[in-house]
Amino acid sequence: MDVTVARIGRAHGLKGEVSVELRTDIPEERLVAGAEFTTDPESAGPLTIAGTRVQAGRWYVRFAEITDRNAAEAARGVSLVMDSDEDMEDDAWFVHELVGLTAVRSDGTEVGKVVDLQSMPAQDLLVVKQPGGFRALIPFVEAFVPEVDLEGGRVVVDPPHGLLAGEEPEATGETAGG
Repeated sequence: MDVTVARIGRAHGLKGEVSVELRTDIPEERLVAGAEFTTDPESAGPLTIAGTRVQAGRWYVRFAEITDRNAAEAARGVSLVMDSDEDMEDDAWFVHELVGLTAVRSDGTEVGKVVDLQSMPAQDLLVVKQPGGFRALIPFVEAFVPEVDLEGGRVVVDPPHGLLAGEEPEATGETAGG
């Protein structure tokens, strides 16, 4: 099965280095010198990694085929794709498996649809588009996303109060004037 490992971001410097938005939990295994990726769109590749570095939690990659800033800027938005075994851990999912799932609270109340998963330094964020058009960014950790049911087409969310649009302020137990 083809999976997206990263997406090329901004050009960095003059010699073709680019930042990448990670879509993998194991970049140190996938983004290694000599690794070759097919691309989406296909016309942009294949691309071979010449070198990588990490600075302030952000990954930067040099490709053998991208040698100057103009080529790096033209590659922005290209996805790096590889064939991956489906044999993986029970609690790991690919972004394409999550996108389109209905997000519901534990009582079954629908809160929106999953539209993306953003990889951040601390943890991934599940992007849920709510009926009013607002996008909620819910930390993709078991405490806030206790269940992913691919067969049922849903993901159960229990986000911290205030992450979803339209939530009323929590009662503090204090009385007015007191």
